[in-house]
Amino acid sequence: MPAYDKELESFAGLDAQVVGIAADSVYSHIAWQQKEVGLLRYPLCSDFYPHAETAQKYGVVRMGPPQPGISERAIVIVDKQGIVAFAKVYPLDQIPDIDEIFDALRGLSKEARAAV
Repeated sequence: MPAYDKELESFAGLDAQVVGIAADSVYSHIAWQQKEVGLLRYPLCSDFYPHAETAQKYGVVRMGPPQPGISERAIVIVDKQGIVAFAKVYPLDQIPDIDEIFDALRGLSKEARAAV
């Protein structure tokens, strides 16, 4: 998503790394960037084979319309201990609110500081 690419420095300031994951092939990711959104500076991971295995583990594979087998639009924040600290599924036609993601990251940072 281009909005995340534009805010990479803000994510880094919150000690966060943006990674995109989709059940599409690497070739699909390349074509999407070349023809639709432009080159992104954060990693895009292909969850293509075995098909959507990562999405299945997070419970975000769509089983119904508009297309079974694609992943839902979801944001997952995993902390440094590998624990899911935030997860939310959004409608496919909705771009997740970046401020909501930043708020979740700030909350995670406060928890980390309090634990020290």
